[in-house]
Amino acid sequence: MAKYKVVVQKLPAAFVRIYGVAREMEREALEPIGAEIVEVEASTEEEFIEAARDADAIIGGGRRITPNIIRSLEKCRIIAGSGVGFDYVDVPAATEKGIVVTNVPDVFIEEVADHAMTLLLACWRRLTLQDRIVREGRWPDGRGMLSGFPRLRGQTLGLISFGNIPRLVSKRARPFGLNVLAYDPYIHEHFMNQYEVEPVTDIMELLERSDFVSMHVPLSPATRGMLGEEHFRRMKPTAIFVNTGRGPTVNEKALIKALQEKWIAFAGLDVFEKEPVDADNPLLKMDNVILTAHVASASSRMMPEARRRVGREIAQVLQGRRPMSPVNPQVLGRLGLA
Repeated sequence: MAKYKVVVQKLPAAFVRIYGVAREMEREALEPIGAEIVEVEASTEEEFIEAARDADAIIGGGRRITPNIIRSLEKCRIIAGSGVGFDYVDVPAATEKGIVVTNVPDVFIEEVADHAMTLLLACWRRLTLQDRIVREGRWPDGRGMLSGFPRLRGQTLGLISFGNIPRLVSKRARPFGLNVLAYDPYIHEHFMNQYEVEPVTDIMELLERSDFVSMHVPLSPATRGMLGEEHFRRMKPTAIFVNTGRGPTVNEKALIKALQEKWIAFAGLDVFEKEPVDADNPLLKMDNVILTAHVASASSRMMPEARRRVGREIAQVLQGRRPMSPVNPQVLGRLGLA
């Protein structure tokens, strides 16, 4: 009989095709300590509660871990997610219950930073429109479109948040000659200066000064709908907005209005308020948007390494050791892991 029970919601078929079902990466760290992964095919929250009640750990993904689920857990010590975001779990409820929540904030930051720069450059050079011009035989229109734009060097990039990913974006932006600003009230300005990034304490100032605005804010109750109509109205009419963070941090209706009414010029979006995007979403029919399917972190390395990290984090906590990436570190002392 297994020493520990680790519960995970069974993935939908569409995800199984991408990620597989064997959970062999997580098992690398869990099997040696006697932990068994139990996949739960629960269609309701009640079914999940019944299956997970006696779990020692939960692997996040596939189901939102609500306060109701958390309150039902009898001996769970850790809820471990394989992504940067942890909005799938109610962290305050987990903290109150004495359950540590972990994420993987650093495995695929290079990929996301690359994707943010890709969207920035593709939007700047109107890449999808240029492709269409060639395919439709409108060759002379291509140069005419871009001849009205200044060169990239000397333009200003404004980063909203200055965590791991935007720090790497700032490094990638430098060789292109971009001036970089950053707004993050939780990061000291001296730290930003080490990256040759100008700290800005007022988000509206950043929006007004930037030719490109790149959103990297994690989703939380405080950041949901953080950017709205008043923010897009303060941006330059030539500005480009990029979001590789979390879709719900932006009021999508306000963004759509800003693009339709030309308050801003263009947007590159990898994340959306609702995913997958509804077929009637106006963004799908707009020429001044480049869209990708929440794939910024994707690479051959990303998923195996993230899943191995999940296994190691769970193994650490179940053996009474401190995890690498606790989201709610205040719980560690209560668990004897500090």
